Amino acid sequence: MNTTQCLSASTLIGDPIKNPQGEKLGDLKDIVLDTGKGEIVYAVLSCGGVLGVGEKLFAVPWHALRVQGDNEALVLDAAPDRLKQATGFDKDHWPDAPDPGFVERGRTYYS
Repeated sequence: MNTTQCLSASTLIGDPIKNPQGEKLGDLKDIVLDTGKGEIVYAVLSCGGVLGVGEKLFAVPWHALRVQGDNEALVLDAAPDRLKQATGFDKDHWPDAPDPGFVERGRTYYS
């Protein structure tokens, strides 16, 4: 049985990101690709703010998320307090390419 599911990025953008307990952590703002490798590098989680003002953005390694198709949500194994302590970035200064330790730090931080 094939369990592979293909989704367009636009299908996921704007979907809520929740933790396994069902608590909303934020929304998926965007997906960043490494065009050289043809891989998703990170998801951009948007948290707080109103109409983009005051929102905090987080670069979450794609492997830290899982798609929960039935509920149209993404799941990130993180507590809301843990997310508040994470390093975010400004909406005008997105990370171009994470440094080599980015994926490993994300694996450690979000697991």
